Amino acid sequence: MLQSSKRYKLSSINSFLAAANNFFEYMGWYELKVKVFCIQKGSFLLECKNLTKQEYERLVRTAEQKGQGRLSLILETICATGIRISELPEITVSSVKKGTAEIFCKGKARQILIPGKLKKKLMYYISKKKLKSGPVFQTSNGNPVDRSNIWKEMKALCQMAGVKEEKVFPHNLRHLFAKSFYQIEKDIAKLADILGHSSIETTRIYIRASVNEHRRQLEATGLVLPGKIDQDK
Repeated sequence: MLQSSKRYKLSSINSFLAAANNFFEYMGWYELKVKVFCIQKGSFLLECKNLTKQEYERLVRTAEQKGQGRLSLILETICATGIRISELPEITVSSVKKGTAEIFCKGKARQILIPGKLKKKLMYYISKKKLKSGPVFQTSNGNPVDRSNIWKEMKALCQMAGVKEEKVFPHNLRHLFAKSFYQIEKDIAKLADILGHSSIETTRIYIRASVNEHRRQLEATGLVLPGKIDQDK
């Protein structure tokens, strides 16, 4: 097992053990069942996955400069409301006019507010596109824009904006919203409601500090005292 742990991730080993345990249970060999490894969730987010607000702003501005107004507004809509990419069709002409949207996902319903500045931008877009009803972001046939196309457009934008491709995907915009909101409110229960999470434990994943932020927090504790190395400088 020790040798295997060097070759496989613990999550993979746990999958193997779970399969073995299911087989042992089916055969009635209960005494052979083993415990899986307990994996603690990381307390910080790797920098390679951390999309900063500055990088997000570059993406939005670059899309605008390249004439990709729809993509720019999609980025802002997801990031300013915290919705999932699958929930984007719920941003309709009528919901923008009301300033609130009813979101249905995973058997749950929640209401989200559309910030005033975003509402103005969306209303301008609706007027420009002469939309009367349905999703704000739609094809010429009135169908919601395809999620895979949005994904491709975002990836193509990365190089032009100077942002690493592995950082740019729709769900990371939702993570950026969560971190930005939590820094202001420090209310994880309210944030869970906004994101539509049933468990606060899920929400905790969204507000992990980056490696650099975590390092600054550790340094700020002041628990490493000046020593001989500092004196020798």
